[in-house]
Amino acid sequence: MKTIFGPINSRRFGSSLGVDLSPALKQCNFDCLYCELAPTPTVVAQTNTVTVKQIINDLKKHLSEKIDVITLTANGEPTLYPHLSELIDAIDAIKNKTETLILTNSATLVDENVFNTLLKLDQVKLSLDAISDDIFKKIDRPHKSIKVDEVVKKVQEFSRVYKGKLFMEILFVHGLNDTKEEIAKLNSALLEINATRIDLGTIDRPPAYPVVGISYKELYEASLMFESSLPIHIASRVHAEPNNSEYSEEDILNTLDKRPLTMDDINLLFDETSKNRLETLLKEDKVLKKTVGNLEFLLPDTNIKRKFKKSLK
Repeated sequence: MKTIFGPINSRRFGSSLGVDLSPALKQCNFDCLYCELAPTPTVVAQTNTVTVKQIINDLKKHLSEKIDVITLTANGEPTLYPHLSELIDAIDAIKNKTETLILTNSATLVDENVFNTLLKLDQVKLSLDAISDDIFKKIDRPHKSIKVDEVVKKVQEFSRVYKGKLFMEILFVHGLNDTKEEIAKLNSALLEINATRIDLGTIDRPPAYPVVGISYKELYEASLMFESSLPIHIASRVHAEPNNSEYSEEDILNTLDKRPLTMDDINLLFDETSKNRLETLLKEDKVLKKTVGNLEFLLPDTNIKRKFKKSLK
């Protein structure tokens, strides 16, 4: 069984070398509608495991200085791996400057051992698709023991004590968690989470169940429903048709103040005249670049000054 895959060049995380903690079969406490893996009954523990020794031996063969992150993932939920704490310690002993990252659905943070284990990682990406119990159950189809309100509280608690880079991800499914009401609930929950970046995405691979995602335009409109203080990033480019709209200098500054954008976003939203105006604003230092995680955002200098003043209070 191959435990290592990649490296993959990730826009969000750089050069990523994947470690599959469940290479033989899907083992997950969720059975998400949008999962690219086949539908499978949920579990709360792995019954088929690989040894730490095997993973480390495999990792040594592929690890190099060109790798930015060692990404712990699985055919399912990686935090169900029973030797996770031991594995992280073993990786730390050989990783040098490469950072460790885990991609988790957040549900096992209610387990104190998992909570404390994830604190040892350099980067953590937590998923949170819904706050309402009924929508959470429809989208993520969790094991019956999992309660979304408990998960949200643990995510918020984790964000207050974690010292590394914390990324949040919301994956939107058409007609379920893309409503104004659910986005408002997500917004309220996220305001209590100290995240480095919040990625908004949608379905971009063939899903396990007959559901569809939302368009880039709908993702952008959803992003504007969140508080401007939240570090929102539109991660998905599914059905991303250029908008080619004209923005005045004032429009550009107002737009970037509400929602900092990457150049990928700019290329989809702005026409050529507006892009030229943006270049002028960059030259005049009225718009500045700020790197968050592995991405570069554009935002008004007044936005940075305002947030700097808040941090001093």
